[in-house]
Amino acid sequence: MIHNPHLSDSTAAGDASDVAVEWDRGNDQWWDWYMSLADGPVPDGPLVDLPAHDPGPLPSDDEFAAELAEPYPITAAQIRQFRADSFVKLPGVLTPGAVERLRTRLRTLLDEAVDPAVGFQSLEMMWLNDDLVRTAVLSPRIGGIGGALLGTGQVRLYHDNALSKEPGAGRTPWHYDAHHFPLDSPDVLTAWIPLQPTPRDMGPLAFARGADAGKLVEGLEFDKHGTSYDRGVSEVFRAQAVQVEDGPFAAGEVSFHGAACFHTAGANRTTSARMVLATTYFADGTRVVPNPTMVSGDWRKFIPGAEPGQVVSSPRNPLLLACRA
Repeated sequence: MIHNPHLSDSTAAGDASDVAVEWDRGNDQWWDWYMSLADGPVPDGPLVDLPAHDPGPLPSDDEFAAELAEPYPITAAQIRQFRADSFVKLPGVLTPGAVERLRTRLRTLLDEAVDPAVGFQSLEMMWLNDDLVRTAVLSPRIGGIGGALLGTGQVRLYHDNALSKEPGAGRTPWHYDAHHFPLDSPDVLTAWIPLQPTPRDMGPLAFARGADAGKLVEGLEFDKHGTSYDRGVSEVFRAQAVQVEDGPFAAGEVSFHGAACFHTAGANRTTSARMVLATTYFADGTRVVPNPTMVSGDWRKFIPGAEPGQVVSSPRNPLLLACRA
């Protein structure tokens, strides 16, 4: 049997589908492992140069905060689409200038903390130390959309996440977040905020249409060592003619996907980093699952003090204020 080199002896033990133990390394190492489960080669041809993007004038800190405090005019049709598909892409959630301010800040934070040789860079919990990131992550605008889509009114933060898929980095495997987040509720969603216009060549997030698409692959065994699970999901979806939304994102367009939504992302075949701010929220009153697994990564970092079966309500999981239209 292949032994995945990113796993410790403890997490590698058992058969390939055995993930019952908790993760015993950091979240950067978790991402190295998880990205290794993607089927298919990394890009080997010439990378694509993208046209220059002019975001226009950049907002000041006060203007940025004012923008993120305004309600987003979400429609009943968009809410119905989210509940039918378990995802929705919303245009104009942020102005291009606000997107550029976030990109610049996250680039600085990543460059200070992450090895530049890493092809898929990540950094979490930035909101604890950075005012601009805190304004975005805890914003009534983003939180209000999340609460409206889930129908919960208000939501709590699980964590923020800066993700930079560097030029030439490969695919992100098919997965669903209920397998990842140790939150015992269907009322969990992630806002995926691209920090530049994101064409297909850059590897935008892609979603399997239909809230029940995951039922088609319930019988597939997860493979913690190799790519068979990712390959199997792709084969089943193709055989069952599951529609996949893999279109580009315009500057300021944001997707929201639920915990049951199967999603993936393509390789970055461009000469620019594909940068994203991802923020995950959940309904107030949610408990930790009875048995977190290695797929949950270093989850205690994000919900400290909450043990399996307990309600999550630590200071690191603040209740967001919903803005009113």
